Order: sequence, then structure tokens, then C-alpha cells
Amino acid sequence: MKLTNKFGLPDPVVKALTRSEYSKGESNRSITQLIDAPRVRILRQEHWDELTEDVSEKMWAVLGTAAHKMFEETADDKHISEERIFTEIEGWVVSGAIDVQKIEDDGVTIMDYKTTSVWSVIMGKIEWERQLNCYAALVRRAKGSKVKALKVIAILRDWRARDAEEKPDYPRAPIVEVDIPMWNEMDADGYLNERVALHQKAEFDRLTGAELPDCSEQERWIKESKWALKRKGQKRAVKLFDNEAEARAAVADGMELEFRRGEAVRCNANWCRVSAWCSQFQREREAIEAGY
Repeated sequence: MKLTNKFGLPDPVVKALTRSEYSKGESNRSITQLIDAPRVRILRQEHWDELTEDVSEKMWAVLGTAAHKMFEETADDKHISEERIFTEIEGWVVSGAIDVQKIEDDGVTIMDYKTTSVWSVIMGKIEWERQLNCYAALVRRAKGSKVKALKVIAILRDWRARDAEEKPDYPRAPIVEVDIPMWNEMDADGYLNERVALHQKAEFDRLTGAELPDCSEQERWIKESKWALKRKGQKRAVKLFDNEAEARAAVADGMELEFRRGEAVRCNANWCRVSAWCSQFQREREAIEAGY
């Protein structure tokens, strides 16, 4: 990947933002790679030398790494910090680096640090649930330990004290503990096995000239089309409708409807750096331009 410095940041800042200590160890794939879309991962690998990224875009990832380091230094004998665990699935070695394992007599609590937004905590993220449940499967497979709880320690980069005072669903502090739903062992193992099989098939298909599997709606972050009921002259919707007939039935004097076309939020150049080489993205864009 080619790095740019569009804003002329000084050399010490550039060096700090571009330093990386990440390694998936001696494994074929990491958990974070497996839970992502095979199409995205393979296209990134194929076009790595053609991709560009500005050093300024690395800011939050670097701050997240710094937070990891800070907390890692305070671990005690009841906590295992930054351990990478390995297991074998269908001929692949799969690994995951777990931020913290809290060891107690009745089981292990897995904790993961996330530098994230307030919105992510309020709405929840399925990616967190998948990642931590895969970590739980790794701990059970590789260490034979019982996992009793999963938690994200969320460091909120956009937290505001005033909103915490005024909004009931707003996080109370700039760092909060979020409980993550834990799947049963069969579901967690099944999901992990399915992801390995999906990625293996995608790689085989690519080698044999077949099309890559499409990204799913969840992987594309689909935002559904809506009909917005608004007061005339206002931008903010009073109510959003999935159904056009219901929306039209709700229109009253002084109100108007606006159709808001849905979109795949991830499928654009700002989010998905491989969209220029993605046949699925091209098909979708052509369909939109044709009015479908």
C-alpha cells in the first residue's frame, strides 16, 4: 500500500502513525480476517500495491494501539494480557490475539479494548459479537477453559459530558464496559467452521477462475430505502416508513413525503478501498444508474 501525506504532517508524526507491530503469527488467517468478507480480503491482497492511504487516516487506529499498550502494562497475575491463541480448523491454522483474559475459579472472562464512537455503543455492533464469540471458541479449543463472559471495554473518542447529563441512553463516562451476548458452544464452533470453509472456497474459486462470492447485506452495511414524512420546508423527518402506501396515508396538511433511497454504506471509495476492482460494486452502480 502506498502512503500519502496530503496535509504535510511533520516527519515525527508520520513515523508514529505508520509504525505497526501487528502480526497474525504463524497462522493462515486471523479471527478478524475470517469475520470479514472474503471478497474484500482477497481483493485487498491482490491490489495491495495499488491501494493508497493518507497517514492522517491512521490516527484513531494508532490511538487505539496506544490505549492497548497503556492497559497492558497494568495487568496482574489474575489477567492474561495480549495472548495470541492458535487452533487448527480444516487444515488451516487460525489465530486470535485476545486483549485480556480474566482468570477466575468459575471460568474466563474475555475482554477486548475498542477505541470507538458513542453511536457504536448505543446501537451495538454485530462484528464485536462475532469476534468475541470466536475468541471464546479459541479459548475452549486451545486451552480447554470455560468461558463465562464476554466484554468490550469501549473508549469513546467523541464522548461529551453534556450529552451524558441530558440523554438517558447516552454512555455515562468516556470509557464504559459493554456486555457482549455469548453464544452456546455449538453455535460458536459452527460459525467459526463456516467462516473457514467460506474463505477456503473463495480462495479456491479465485485460483480456478470462478467469481468471488458476493458480500452479504450485513457485510455491505445495507441502509434500507425509506419514505420520510416531513413538515414542508424542513429537512428532519417526523417519521420514517418502510411502506410507501402507509407513508402516503399519513400525509396531512403542511406535510410532505421524501423518498430516501437506500444504500450500501460500506460500498463506496471512502469505506471500501477495493471498490474500484469489485465486480459486485460495479453491478450495483450500473443498476442504480439504470434506475433499478
